[in-house]
Amino acid sequence: MFTVPEFSTLQAAIGRATEAEVLRALNSDHPGLDGLAALLSPAAEPHLGAMAKRSGIITSQRFGRTIQVYAPLYLSSFCANRCAYCGFSAVNTIERRVLTFEEAESEAMILHQRGFSHLLLVSGEAPAKLGVDYLEEMALRLRGRFAALSIEVQPLSIEEYARLFRAGITSVAVYQETYDRDMYQQVHLGGPKADFDYRLESPARVAAAGMREVGIGALLGLSDWRAEGLALGLHLAWLRKHYWRTGLTVSFPRLRPAQGEFKPLQPVSERNLSQMIFALRMFDPDVGLYLSTREEGRYRDGMIGLGPTRYSAGSCTAPGGYGQESAGAEQFEVGDNRSLAEVSAAIQKKGFDPVRKDWDAVFQVQGDRQQAA
Repeated sequence: MFTVPEFSTLQAAIGRATEAEVLRALNSDHPGLDGLAALLSPAAEPHLGAMAKRSGIITSQRFGRTIQVYAPLYLSSFCANRCAYCGFSAVNTIERRVLTFEEAESEAMILHQRGFSHLLLVSGEAPAKLGVDYLEEMALRLRGRFAALSIEVQPLSIEEYARLFRAGITSVAVYQETYDRDMYQQVHLGGPKADFDYRLESPARVAAAGMREVGIGALLGLSDWRAEGLALGLHLAWLRKHYWRTGLTVSFPRLRPAQGEFKPLQPVSERNLSQMIFALRMFDPDVGLYLSTREEGRYRDGMIGLGPTRYSAGSCTAPGGYGQESAGAEQFEVGDNRSLAEVSAAIQKKGFDPVRKDWDAVFQVQGDRQQAA
């Protein structure tokens, strides 16, 4: 089982880093965890330009001049958890809803008509309102129309993940929110999500179930971002060692305004975020890196080609929000409201190709048959 060192231990490792170690990591093809600590350190800040250049070269070598685009589809705003930072928290008085199968399918087809082939199904964590049966039915309804279906929902068992994989889900995102155990307890005030260890073990269960991809991440603004970055690196390395057949991704969600008016406890600047992205790209050249519409369009455009490989577009975080302008409360306010066409145009302007479909289901079936043989 993956375990996280004390945050003070991670902070000490980062604080010891010298400029010489930063330069060594910058010029290494395999900087390792010591190199990652150096690249995340204050000593690396004067070298951010060099980090950006190196990160861009590695990204081009591994991913070519392509950026995958996707859209989130929010299915439910009900949640059993009391998370201090989330607009869907059970303590917030908001209009809540669960989309019917027909409503969810209609929302998905709106996105399909807009040109999306990669869909992320999202819901608050309330299994009594939206559980595995619902997700399985949605996957069966949508899998023939989309190149890839991912989920970001409550943590599940290995058996439940395997069931959803058979139904057509190929990727699962389970963000730890913060790897700082003490802070985790402070901001998760009740509900199943208060169990730090069960959530931490979720990515391993996803991989053990046979999912093609698992996404991890830390919600930036809760604790020390440098230590969060090193914890993410440790988690990545552990998953690569134990589940080497599973693709891995990392997201970098920064706290956004939401119901409840929670303020970041440790604000993370765009410069900080960039350093974190560049450091993780150099540490793990093959990891997929997400940059969502939490960030403003100006910043996202500036990061094209420098590390991130997946961009969301035209996002709405309210269930039913694509078909209805007044669909109810959003989980958080997005920072980039541009459409798929506008985001794609920005990507193309930088000389990159927005990828809407990068594989076909027929290859998945053939690969499963070969693996079974």
